[in-house]
Amino acid sequence: MAGRRKAEIQLQMQIESQEEWEELLSKEGLNVIDVYQEWCGPCTGMVSNFKKIKNEMGDPLLKFCTAKADMIDSLDKYRGHCEPCFLFYAGGCLVAVVRGANSPKILRTITEQLKQEHKVLDGGSERKEIKDPFIAQLEAKEKETDKEEEEEEEEMNRLRYKGEIINYGDTLELSEGVKEVTVALIKPDAVEAGKVDQILEDIQAAGIEILKHEERKLTEDEVRQFYTHLQDQDFFEDLVKFMTSGPSHVLALTKGKTGENIIDEFRDLIGPTDVEEAKTQKPESLRAKHGQQTFMNALHGSSSAEMATRELAFFFPDFVVPHVDGKAPKLQRTLALVRPEAFRLHKEDIIAKIRESGFKVAMQKEMQLTKEMAEEFYKEHEGQEYFDQLVTNMSSGPVLALGLARDDAVEGWRNMLGPKEVNKAKEEAPESLRAKFAVDDAINSLHGSDSEDTAKKELEFFFPMEQTVAVIKPDAEGTKDEIIDRIHEAGFRIAARKETKLSKEIAEEFYADHKDKDYYNDLIEHMTSGPTYLMVLSREGAVDGWRSMIGPTDPTQAKEVSPDSIRATYGESILKNAVHGSSDPEHAKKTIKTIFGDLKFTPDGAALETIDEEAEKDEEGFAAEVPTPGKADKPVSDSTKDAEESSPEVKQQQLDEQRAKEEETRQETQKEETKEEEKTDEQPSTEEKTDEQPSTEQKTDEQPSTEQKTDEPSTEESKQEQSKEEQQEEKQEEAPKEEKTEESKTEEKPSEETEQKTEESTAQGEEKKEETQSEEKAPDTQTTEESKEEEKKEEAKPEGGD
Repeated sequence: MAGRRKAEIQLQMQIESQEEWEELLSKEGLNVIDVYQEWCGPCTGMVSNFKKIKNEMGDPLLKFCTAKADMIDSLDKYRGHCEPCFLFYAGGCLVAVVRGANSPKILRTITEQLKQEHKVLDGGSERKEIKDPFIAQLEAKEKETDKEEEEEEEEMNRLRYKGEIINYGDTLELSEGVKEVTVALIKPDAVEAGKVDQILEDIQAAGIEILKHEERKLTEDEVRQFYTHLQDQDFFEDLVKFMTSGPSHVLALTKGKTGENIIDEFRDLIGPTDVEEAKTQKPESLRAKHGQQTFMNALHGSSSAEMATRELAFFFPDFVVPHVDGKAPKLQRTLALVRPEAFRLHKEDIIAKIRESGFKVAMQKEMQLTKEMAEEFYKEHEGQEYFDQLVTNMSSGPVLALGLARDDAVEGWRNMLGPKEVNKAKEEAPESLRAKFAVDDAINSLHGSDSEDTAKKELEFFFPMEQTVAVIKPDAEGTKDEIIDRIHEAGFRIAARKETKLSKEIAEEFYADHKDKDYYNDLIEHMTSGPTYLMVLSREGAVDGWRSMIGPTDPTQAKEVSPDSIRATYGESILKNAVHGSSDPEHAKKTIKTIFGDLKFTPDGAALETIDEEAEKDEEGFAAEVPTPGKADKPVSDSTKDAEESSPEVKQQQLDEQRAKEEETRQETQKEETKEEEKTDEQPSTEEKTDEQPSTEQKTDEQPSTEQKTDEPSTEESKQEQSKEEQQEEKQEEAPKEEKTEESKTEEKPSEETEQKTEESTAQGEEKKEETQSEEKAPDTQTTEESKEEEKKEEAKPEGGD
C-alpha cells in the first residue's frame, strides 16, 4: 500500500499553498490539475488512467497535479464546487475545464491541449485563456442575489461608524435557551504596548466571562473581509495595514446566566470609537485608557446581535454557543431534503452551511425517487395545484436525504430554510437557504420536517429501521468502551451482543469473500488472536450509517477523507482497522442469523425474542447477550433469558428438581394403584389368599387365609426385598423384574394358588415398573444427549465483510 501511494505521489505533484500554486503556473507545459478539498480528497479513480496516459504519451510537457482548494486563495471559488473538477493550465492560463471523472473526455482534452501547447511554444499559435463557465455563472448569481442586501448593510455600517449606532439585533432569531454572546478584538496597538493582561483583567472585573480566547495575526484578506463595510472610507488602506501589522487577540464574551445585554454592556465598557471623545466622555473606558487615535483605539466590540453572530462565524466557525443553565433545548432529529437541481448544483455548499450551523449529519443517502415514491411522500399535498409539478420535480433526478441532529433541530432547520415561497424568501430572508440556493421560483430547493412527529415519519421513509452487524476486532479491544460510546452517540441501539474468541474455522467462514486476497491468511490469524466483540445494531439506515461511521477500510485513507471516522481514530492498518460492518442489508440479515440465531425485532429496533440454545454459546462458552431491562437499550419479551441460565450448574440444578418432582408423582401414583388392587383382590371367603407379593411399590404382611404358610419368613423376605428395591430406585439402576420374580419363587415356595396369584401380581408390578423406569430414565437420556450436543457443537459461523 505504501509503495502504491508513493508511486501516486510521484505521478501527481501535490499543491497545498498559494506559493506552490503560483510557482506551478510559472512553469512551462500543460498542467492537468485535480482540484479537491480536504474532506473528500483527490479523485483516486483517475490515477491509473493518468499513469497510462503518461506512459503512452511520454511527453515531458505533460504534468499531473493535485491542488487543495482549502489552502489556495486562487481556488477559493472552487470550495464546495470541486467534486471532481479538472483544470487545464498552460503558461499560467486556464485553457480548459472538465467536470466529472469522464475518462474519455479528459483524454481527448489532454491530447488537444497538449498539441495546442506545442504549437504555442513553436510560435505557430496563441493560447486561448478561458473562464470556468460554472464559476462565472455562480459569481453572476451571487452578485445579483446579494447586491441589494450589501447596499443596505453598507449604509447601516456607515451610520454605525459615524456614531449613529443602529440596534437591529431584534431582526436575528436566536434559539430559545441560548446565551447571548459578543465578539471582542484586542487590536495590534494594545498588544504591542503590552496591555493585553490589563485589558483581560478589566473585562473580568466587570463580571464578563471569556468563553474563547485566541491570539492570531490577521491576513490581509481576513481584514478586508472583516471590515468590508469600511472599504469606501479614505482611511481603509491604512486600517488594513494597521490590523495586519501584528498579532491581535480575539475573544468571545458573555455574562451571567443568560448573557442578556452583553453586547451593549461591553460597548459601554470600551467607550466611544473616537479615542479623544472616549477620554472626554468616558475616561474610565478601555479605549480612553489604552487607545491612541482614530482606528488605533485598542479594542473592537460587536455592534449588534446580528454582527456578533457573523463575527463568531468568522473567527470561531466551530464554536457552539452555550445554553442558559437549566434551559438546554431538546436534542432532536429532523429530515433535510435537497431536491434534484439544488443537489446537482449546490450539494457541497448546502452541506457546509448545515455543518457551520452546528448540525450533525447523522444519516445521509443519495437516491432516485420514482414517481410513485414521490407521490407517497407528498400524499398530504395531493389535490393542490402544485402537486403534479412537485412530484415531477422530485422524480427528475437524484435527491439528497439527510438526517440532521441538533438541539431543537426541527425548528432550527426550518429557520435556516426560510419561507416556502422562493420569491418571498428572497425578499424577506435573503440569507436563508431557500433564497441563496434557489433554482426554480416555483419549487423551493430544500425541504424540512415541520414537527417531531413528521420528522420521525419522514426519516423512516428514507431511512427505514434496519439492523446491521458491527464487529470490534481484537486490535481494538482496549478501546471497546470508547467505540461503544460513539455507537450510542450516533443513535444506534445495540439489540444483541456477544464476546468470543473466534476459531480459525469460524474466521475463515466469516471472511470467505476475501479468500483470494493476498492478506487473507494474515487476516484470519489476526481475527483469531484475541477476543472479538460482535453486535447487532438497530437504527434507521443502519447498514449505510454504520459503514459511513467506520470509514474506509484503509485507516490512512480514512484519515484523509473521513478524519472523524472510527477507523481513522482507532485503526492502524488495513489488517488492524479496529472494526467491521456488514456490506448490505441482505448480508447483515444472513450474518445475524448465523451468529445470533432467529432474532426478531420490534418496530423501534429492540430484540423481541432471545436466540435459541444452540446459538446461545460459542465453542469457548461465551454467552450471547440480548439486552434486558436495566442492562441495555430496550426491554425484550418475557421469554428472554439471561446468559447465565444456560450454565452447567444451573442446568444440573433444574434437572435434579425435575427428577424429585417426577419421583414424588410416581410414588403417589403407585399408592393409589395399590389401594385399587387391594379393593379388587379382597374376597369374602375364609380361604382368601393375598395377591400382594414383594414389589417395588408396597409390601403387605396381612394374609387372612388359614392355609397360608410361613407368614413370618415371607414377611421378612418381603421387607428385605423392599429395602433392596428402594436402594435400587434411589440409584436409578433397578434390576430387571424377572430376576426378582425368580428369587421370590425360589425362597418363598408358596402354594399353587398363591404362586398363580403371585405371578399375576408380579406381571402387573413388572408392567408398572417398566413404565416408571421409562419415565425416570428419560431425563438421564436427554441430559446425556444434550451434553454430547454441547460438547460437539460450534458457534454459528459469520460470513463476509471487510
